[in-house]
Amino acid sequence: MPVMTTPIMTESDLREAVARELPGVRADLERLVRIPGIAFDGFDHAHVERSAEAVAELLRGCGLDVEVARAGGQPAVIGRKAAPPGAPTVMLYAHHDVQPIGDRMLWESDPFELVERDGRLYGRGAADDKAGIMAHVAALRAYGDRLPVGVVVFVEGEEEYGSDSLERLLAEHREKLTADVIVIADSTNWDVGVPALTTSLRGIVNCFVEVRTLEHAVHSGMFGGAVPDALTTLVRLLATLHDDAGNVAVAELVGREAARVDYPEDRFRAEAGLAEGVRLFGTGRITDRLWTKPALAVLGIDAPATGEAPNALVPAAKAKISVRLAPGDEPKRAYAALRAHLEQHAPWGAQVEVTFEHDGAPCVIDASGPMFDAARSAFRTAWDGTDAVEIGVGGSIPFIATFQEMFPQAAILVTGVEDPHARAHGPNESLHLGEFARVCLAEALLLARVAEVGRG
Repeated sequence: MPVMTTPIMTESDLREAVARELPGVRADLERLVRIPGIAFDGFDHAHVERSAEAVAELLRGCGLDVEVARAGGQPAVIGRKAAPPGAPTVMLYAHHDVQPIGDRMLWESDPFELVERDGRLYGRGAADDKAGIMAHVAALRAYGDRLPVGVVVFVEGEEEYGSDSLERLLAEHREKLTADVIVIADSTNWDVGVPALTTSLRGIVNCFVEVRTLEHAVHSGMFGGAVPDALTTLVRLLATLHDDAGNVAVAELVGREAARVDYPEDRFRAEAGLAEGVRLFGTGRITDRLWTKPALAVLGIDAPATGEAPNALVPAAKAKISVRLAPGDEPKRAYAALRAHLEQHAPWGAQVEVTFEHDGAPCVIDASGPMFDAARSAFRTAWDGTDAVEIGVGGSIPFIATFQEMFPQAAILVTGVEDPHARAHGPNESLHLGEFARVCLAEALLLARVAEVGRG
């Protein structure tokens, strides 16, 4: 293998360089958070375009060749810098779109204006995933023109909306995206002060179920007692989805007990914000319930608002259902099982219609080999001797399975900037500044460690 000619930065050099760049990185993160780039239907997608252009400008400033690409969906940004002779190439993934903010009244400050409180930065996308973008930028800026590896930065524009065009994007740009290592900065750490490598993620199936019992609304006094209203019927149907202990009761969904990390209940209750007196759902270890077993939730119901509801029996009612699939399950088969359950358990002969929305595959990552050892070494250094914990994640990043399929020779490292208090997707999403600094240093060190493995 040819000898690399790029001057090697020492650990001390990198620490100083990352510390030097952090103020500018924070300022650019503030500018990104101000752009409400939401890829959901019904939102102004001009903001997603603005967000892509802002990311492209950041990557050009790092000396990368940059293009804004799309494949029928929202814009992604691809930045590239060739590897020094004999060095490996690393893909750095993040996404620039964000979740809707939900109820504005639940936010303690403007969701699109980054605000610091008690060592955390609050704002939509502060953690998920604009800080992931800026961690990549911090590492690139720290190296300047002394990068020890080739890099391709891939920043997606519709991850929060299901990554519908991602597979087409990867296929169209496959050659320029091919890398030896893929770093996906869209997950979480185990705790503040404890880094993590994510090695499994659940999949997802979302659908709608609508029940109908009447052709039209009728007087609740004249017909109540003999005619089932649709809301009562829907509630009864939804109740069949869990057993009395809260375990998912849909037959044929895959589940297992395999998590290797324990999650103390008192810590979990505090981090989840569980109301006093509320018992936990399901049985088994908490990490199994979160990582290796299916979960099912009712996300919303279409029905008359209570303040506007007349004394009439509702003829039809609709709910949105989300199932998180355990690793080893298959989305299409799981959807068929859920649909069959809903159709077979229709109370009182009600008409039931189930409509598919979207799905995504679960995945398991084999975290063995020299590139994963390089990541562990980088994390241990950045977190002052604390080893990374291998964790599962109950959430879904379906495109990781796509990356595994399209780039089977690459080591896929799922990292992230979040912690258990980040509240990604919820009101008052936030980023821990101390952890963010460690993440930026860890990524810079990782590039150096990967270059060492390549030289070896």
